[in-house]
Amino acid sequence: MNSITINGESFVCNGKNIVSINGKIIVDGEVIKEGLSGNVTIHFNGDLANLTCADAVINGNVSGDVNAADVKCGDVGGNVSGADVRCNNVKGKITAASVKIKNNSGDIKM
Repeated sequence: MNSITINGESFVCNGKNIVSINGKIIVDGEVIKEGLSGNVTIHFNGDLANLTCADAVINGNVSGDVNAADVKCGDVGGNVSGADVRCNNVKGKITAASVKIKNNSGDIKM
């Protein structure tokens, strides 16, 4: 079981795929929180599969894809799409304006 904390409010969830869009936080298709505005802070405890949001700072790894304007994280097992990408190791392709990574086994498109 995973947990997610949104602006200090904690929830237990089963999912590993997070989408933050239009003031809603959605985990595996289930709306966890809505009516959000401004800077939203999310802490996810567990293994994260995929993330789609405006900006992401991930203290850990993502086994799937990350789609965010600014991305800072550990290892990514899938693709990363964003304006500014700073990660350790990325197994998939990277599409970004600015990239700073340790290792990449996929293509980089800037």
